[in-house]
Amino acid sequence: MKYVEGENIFEKFFQQRQSLIQQFRKGDITKKEYIEEGYAYIKRMNIQPFKRVDNFNKAIYNYQYYNSMAKYCYLKAKEIKKYDKHPEMHKDYLDKVNYYYHKKDQSTLKAVELLDFYDVEAYYIKVTSTHLKENLFEVVFKDYEDIILHSRSQSLLNRLQEEGVFKEGIRTSLIENYINAKY
Repeated sequence: MKYVEGENIFEKFFQQRQSLIQQFRKGDITKKEYIEEGYAYIKRMNIQPFKRVDNFNKAIYNYQYYNSMAKYCYLKAKEIKKYDKHPEMHKDYLDKVNYYYHKKDQSTLKAVELLDFYDVEAYYIKVTSTHLKENLFEVVFKDYEDIILHSRSQSLLNRLQEEGVFKEGIRTSLIENYINAKY
């Protein structure tokens, strides 16, 4: 992303993301379109994740970057598999999915560490996907109501449990419609 003096890249990035969220909530775009538009924005703006993550905003920015990339690569892998051609491309996309999700989980951990696990809560969520059942959990930040992160990472789960912020039981996701929408 090209630096423009006086421009706040966090604001610009999160305004675009919030616009897409509102369009999805209204039903103006599908989850697939949400993912494609988010990816197109990242590419168009030449956005990169931060190498040095020394504050909460950078950690969340990186989470959103890696999450968008992972979801887009998963979408492409599904499209390739659908036509049962190019198995090597399918595998390459799945490898990218795993890489980006791993980086996303590292960003989540960094975000909660930067807050010293204060006012952070995590719990398993109800999902319609049998693949994600009792695997997907939500991480929420009480002081940042619009920031809702998700993971299946066992190492992240273990750390959240060690710090006493993971709550037992299964709850409804704060963004249930998005989580359970297929793409």
